[in-house]
Parts: sequence; structure tokens; C-alpha cells
Amino acid sequence: MTSIPLVHADIRQARTPDKRLYNDPGVYQQILERVFVPSWQWVGDTDQVKVPDAVWPCTMLEGSLDEPLVFTRDRNDQVHCLSNVCTHRGMVVCEAAGHERFLRCRYHGRRFGLDGQFQFMPEFDQVVDFPSEADHLPRVPYATWGRHLFASLRPEAAIETVMREMQDLVGWMDLATFEPEPSRTRDYLVRANWALYVDNYLEGFHIPFVHADLNAVLDYGAYQVERFPYGVLQVAIGNEGEDCFDLPAGHRFAGQRVSAFYFWVFPNLMFNFYPWGLSLNIVRPLGVDRTRVSFIGYVKDASRMDVGAGAALDRVEREDEVVVELVHRGLKSRNYQHGRYSPTQEVGIHHFHQLLTARLQG
Repeated sequence: MTSIPLVHADIRQARTPDKRLYNDPGVYQQILERVFVPSWQWVGDTDQVKVPDAVWPCTMLEGSLDEPLVFTRDRNDQVHCLSNVCTHRGMVVCEAAGHERFLRCRYHGRRFGLDGQFQFMPEFDQVVDFPSEADHLPRVPYATWGRHLFASLRPEAAIETVMREMQDLVGWMDLATFEPEPSRTRDYLVRANWALYVDNYLEGFHIPFVHADLNAVLDYGAYQVERFPYGVLQVAIGNEGEDCFDLPAGHRFAGQRVSAFYFWVFPNLMFNFYPWGLSLNIVRPLGVDRTRVSFIGYVKDASRMDVGAGAALDRVEREDEVVVELVHRGLKSRNYQHGRYSPTQEVGIHHFHQLLTARLQG
């Protein structure tokens, strides 16, 4: 099995990971199982199962994990996240969102309650020891944060632990009231490894060189980075006169001209908070050299959408896309194996690489 060495804990001595992290198919498969399977993944909006009898099928990390799930809300107003695979022959049980009293597989008629419990199966009267626990739809751990739904096949930590620092910093905003904004929602196909996209996100080092318009509204010298057990916070400080947060008294950044809070949650979720609302970015691996990045917008103040650091997100994304794809091409070179880190500007990337290589080492 391919192994990627750990990244040195001292950023001054560390080298970036072996380039096989980004272009080796064997390493890619290890990452899916050891990194993504135990992670919390954003799967949708709580409005998808807002009322009793609602059913909503979805796929966790379509294109890589491809795990079929179904969310339901039963008559007792309880939400459930279930495997969407029939325990008879593996057919997908729920094929479309809607409202149902129960779930029934249309292949052979096996029926389940909205809590996943087996109810009925024709032509099984003579089967010994039936039904058993194995005939219920497996439950999948899920969590909510604001109006967001998350699921994990084998969670490494509780969602409260993973989101703690972000909740402490932005919890003063009523996130459940942020409304979906279609104009800030779209997908991008990036011809590069998913981890290169995360690398790019986790530093402001490239902003003066790649994002001229964004750089014009930010105070590059005041850019701040903090590491957490399951993520990284980047704080963008705006230039004088630029749109900034109206932070409450007592907030630890009160008095500073904060234009954006950029939160990355390991391994692939990005919560970008601006004065106008939230741009949620989901980095979905599609293969060792393909990535789908979804921008999902939620607005709290539409009047501020076209000013400041959160204005031209599509342009910033396209600029990032170009450099990330060029890095992916560059990593095919036989003359490149490792790089070094800037101790002042690449703290976030170093932290990501430590988390990633540690999990690959088991």
C-alpha cells in the first residue's frame, strides 16, 4: 500500500507532502476511506424535510463516496437519516423527494417505516429468523447546524466539537434565518486534485499576485490565520472605507474592520462569512485529477452583496481555478518532489497537510 510520510510539526523544518498525495490513484483511494468516510459532509438544507411525512433522497459526495442516503421526518416530527438501499437486494428505496407514509422498494415490495424499521415483505413467510435487525434500514449519523444538514458514515468526532470555534465566532448571527440565494449558487469543474484546491484556499499569500481586485479592498498586512483541531480560520481585514462586519460589543474582533471570516472545516468544507451572508463552498473529489467545487449562497443582507471582499466571488473563483490547474500540471514534472513552507504565510496549509498525512498513516 502506498504511504505518504507525515509532515514535520515544525513548519520551519517541514517539507510539503510527497507529490503522490495529489496524483497517485492509490493514495486517492486511501484518502476517500481514511479521510472522507469519517468526516462530516454537508448534504443539504433542513427545509428538505420540514414537515412530517417528508422524504428526501440524496447522495453523499456524489462522484467519489457515492453513498445513497434518505432523510425522513416521521409523524412524531422526528428526523431520520437512513441508508437508502433496500436490505433485500440492494435497490435504491426512495427515488424522489416528496411526502410518504412509509418507504417501499418498488423492486419487490419490501416496506419500511419512516424511521427505517422493516414493516412488510411479500413471499417471505417461510424464511427462517425473519425479520432480523439486519432487515431494517441502517441509520446514518446526522447533525444540523443553523439550517444546514450534515451526515457522516463513521464520524471521527461530534459535530459540536468540529464546529465549536466557528460557532463561538459567528454564533451571534442568526444563521437559521439566512435565505438561499440562487445568484450566488453554482458549480465549477476544476481539472486538478481536490487537495490542491484546499491548499490554495488556506493561504492569503497569493492574493496580491492572483486577485488584484480582492487585494484592492483588503489590508494584506493585517491578514490573520488561526489553527483549530478540525479547521483553520482566516480573517480578512478591509481597507479604510470598505464594507465590514457590524460586530457586537464584546466580540473578540470588535473594533477591527473585518471584511470576511473564512472558515475551513477538515477536510473539504469552506464557510465564508461576509457582511451580506454566507458563501458555503464544498470541494467534491471526482477523481485524482478532477474536482467539483459547489458555491452555495445564503443571504442575510442583500443590500451589501455587491461591495467589499464578498462581491466578485465568481471572478475570484475563476482566478483560483487557473492557478490550481497549473499547479496540478506542474506536479507531473519529474524535477519536482517537495516544497517548503513560509512560516508566516502558509500556516493553514501546513496544518491541513499535518491532519491529512496523519490520517493516511492511520
